[in-house]
Formats: sequence, structure tokens, C-alpha cells
Amino acid sequence: MAASRLARSSAGGGKGSSRAAQVLSVQIATFVAVWAAWEALSRSGLLFEGVVPSSLAVFPAILEHLLDPVFWDHMGRTAYEVVAGFALGASVGAALGLLLGMRRFLAAVLEPYINYLAATPKIVFLPIMMVMFGVGAGSKIAMAAISAFFPVAVSVYRGTLQVNPVHVRVARSFKASQWKIVKSVYLPSIVPPLLTGLRLGLGVAIVGTLLAEIKLANKGLGYVVIQHYNFFRTADMYAVLIIIFVIAVGINTLMDRLATRFSHKV
Repeated sequence: MAASRLARSSAGGGKGSSRAAQVLSVQIATFVAVWAAWEALSRSGLLFEGVVPSSLAVFPAILEHLLDPVFWDHMGRTAYEVVAGFALGASVGAALGLLLGMRRFLAAVLEPYINYLAATPKIVFLPIMMVMFGVGAGSKIAMAAISAFFPVAVSVYRGTLQVNPVHVRVARSFKASQWKIVKSVYLPSIVPPLLTGLRLGLGVAIVGTLLAEIKLANKGLGYVVIQHYNFFRTADMYAVLIIIFVIAVGINTLMDRLATRFSHKV
């Protein structure tokens, strides 16, 4: 029987490895097809020269940017704005979402406003942020914060509503303090929705920061992109966009792994 289980386990492992190899093959083929289509379009003459530059011009531009200390200075500014804004918006959003889930009357009052504002494109707040915090890092941090706030607040609020009220009543019957109820009942239950909200919030915080930098800034990756655009340095523009895309994919992958790890612990 032990030998039979071992054989089934080996067969399952073999199937899993085969499937992973197939997925990797398809991913590589997709990348090659996209690259070939890009090159074909750049050489076709269908578009104005330079609109879609050859990858042979873009890839060296990527390397040139990565070796440029000034570019890393711009990247550091964007990273600072994203991290600071995300930390602020996510912490306030998580606290408010938890409070609304625990105080149903307050939720009934504020929920419509939060839902309406959550669906509003956050770029409309940029002029207000610039008036309040100037055109420097402050307005970009504010944009990242307001962008991250709503996904986290809504996710945590929805997650708090799923907490079994029986568990809350039992905790209160044992004379547990409000903080003890939050720590022992609510927090373990909202980990999955909180992680989902954090993933979404970080993504929109990055977008909000870059949009603000593109609109009006003197530093940051968005500023670099719009400068290349203004002077029609399209190969450099594509290079920076690809770098941003790779960074975003890496951050999303990391957040996904953290979410999976913590979800298994709950």
C-alpha cells in the first residue's frame, strides 16, 4: 500500500512538472510572438517613423538608463512617494474599514460617500493636492495615499462584515475588552480581504504617483517619461515604460506570494 501511494505521488508530481513545462513553453512562445510583432510593426512603415521604435534601439536605452545615476535618483524619488503615500493611505483605510464594520450606524452614514468616491478617477483630485501640498513630493504622496485609501478601506470593511457575530458575542460574554475583540476576532478574519486590498491599493498608488509626476513634477519616473515624450525620444520613453512595467510585475508577484503565505497561516 505504501508503494502504491508512492507511485501515485510520483505520477502526480510528474504531471505537475509536465504542466509547468507546458505553461513555461507557452509563455516563452507568447513573449517571442509579441517581440516579433513589435519588430514587424516598427519596420513595416505603417506608422510614422519613431512611433514604435525597434527593440534594437529600446533595449540599449534600457541599459543606458540603468547605468545612469541620475535615473536612479528619479527612481528613488518615485519609490519614496509611492511607499510614503501607500503606507499613509493603506493604514488610514484599514483603520476606517475596520471601524465601519464594527459600527454599523456609522457605516450606514458613510458607506454611500465612500462607494461614490471610490469609483471616481483619482486624477480629478490632483489639482486640489497641488494647491494644498505644492508641486513637489507632497502632492504625489497625497495622490498615492488617496489612491490606496479606497481599495483598502472597502476591502477591509467588506471583510469585517463577514465576521461571525456569534464570535463577537461570545468574546463579550467573557468580558473581553474592545481591543481584545479586535485583536482576537476581527483581525484574524480580515487578513485575506486586507491582503487583497493592499495589492489593489499598491497598484493604484503607483499609477496615481506616476500620473501626478507626468502632469507636473521636476523629478521622478513620470517626469522622465514625459520629458522623453516632449523631445520625441521615443526609444528612451519606451525604455523607461518597460522598466516601470518590470518593476510593477515584480512588486505584484511579491505581494501575491506574501498574500498566499499569510492566507495559509490563517
